[in-house]
Amino acid sequence: MREPPHATQPTHRPIAPDCKTLRLALPIAPDCKTLRLALPISPDCKTLRLALPAWHSRHLDNPQSAHESQKTMATTNAHEPAFAETPDAVTVPLPGEPVDWLRDARIAVTGGAGFLGRHVVATLHARGYRHVTIPRSAQYDLRLEDGVARFYADHRPDVVIHLAAVVGGIGANREHPGDFFHDNLMMGTHLLEHARRVGLRKFVACGTICSYPKFTPVPFREDDLWNGYPEETNAPYGLAKKMLLVQSQAYRQQYGTDAIYLMPTNLYGPFDNFGPDGHVIPMLVVKYLNAVEAGIDEVVAWGDGSPTREFLHVTDAAAGLVAAAERYDGSDPVNLGSGREVSIRELTELIAQATGFTGHIRWDASKPNGQPRRCLDTTRAHDRFGWQAQMPFEEGLRQTVAWYRAERAAGRTWGA
Repeated sequence: MREPPHATQPTHRPIAPDCKTLRLALPIAPDCKTLRLALPISPDCKTLRLALPAWHSRHLDNPQSAHESQKTMATTNAHEPAFAETPDAVTVPLPGEPVDWLRDARIAVTGGAGFLGRHVVATLHARGYRHVTIPRSAQYDLRLEDGVARFYADHRPDVVIHLAAVVGGIGANREHPGDFFHDNLMMGTHLLEHARRVGLRKFVACGTICSYPKFTPVPFREDDLWNGYPEETNAPYGLAKKMLLVQSQAYRQQYGTDAIYLMPTNLYGPFDNFGPDGHVIPMLVVKYLNAVEAGIDEVVAWGDGSPTREFLHVTDAAAGLVAAAERYDGSDPVNLGSGREVSIRELTELIAQATGFTGHIRWDASKPNGQPRRCLDTTRAHDRFGWQAQMPFEEGLRQTVAWYRAERAAGRTWGA
């Protein structure tokens, strides 16, 4: 029997408030429209039993007959399609529950000691995963194929969540574009190739919003990813990470590799890099705290303040990556963002308030602005694996400043 397109990957839609039904769109034939079904969910709200309608199984090889059956069913019962238990019945995990094998899986988190990585590891532990390992760069240089091969041989992971990356702000990207391109490209290429060779069960790739074209319409939708060239200062990094999406889709098509690709927006929060090559929020926090402690009444900010950005608290990003690892199996890239667009000028004012800086902010227009606007559409993340950000931006900023103040008082400056 010929399978309908994408029959094994139904599109998840939100569960009804009463936790009794879940809406799916099932393709039935190349020239037919989709059939929408309301399917019963098990009493424990974890799985549903998907039994294809009898007419669906009978007519998969005859689109015209299937179309006639749809019309007949609509006239005989306008509300409930006639289901029949068939050999095609399958159990589908619902958003919110991981597949069973993942509970005892060996999970390796590259970059697991870094900013995002330590939050992902903490989230995995909080979710009850017991076998989580972190390959350290001192032992395994993931830019080199030998290091990657030894990592897989030593740890024998079932799942790899690839977060290791060479990252930085505008200044670092301008000074080291070759390093950013080469190192990120090599890590991703080797890790996914050897994942294929060893038969890894799942590969979770963390991409970047910097892969989007410079003038992408806001909000950024995943379908716009290839409609132009990235912003120039971030292009080497963004394109290197984007190649991991191409590789994951190619490997899924040729080898059946379960590789998924997530694109978080700009992250912030505890354990970020607060040094001179860090991103905008930690750099501004340090700049304002230094000014407050030194009694300086003027701070210089890069650009003219007009660009907009979207910021996602690192704990929300970690939750999104783990949710995708548990519940998403598809080739489409997926945005992870907060949905809140804020201008750099507004951001500087919010951080000034959070740090207690009351002086003057002078804008240095000779410095680059970067991409004009950034804000993501996160509908796909919600639909495919039930994720959305939880941390309000102002609250996240206050928490981040408070955390860094305490760390700084204890002598831990995190790169500053």
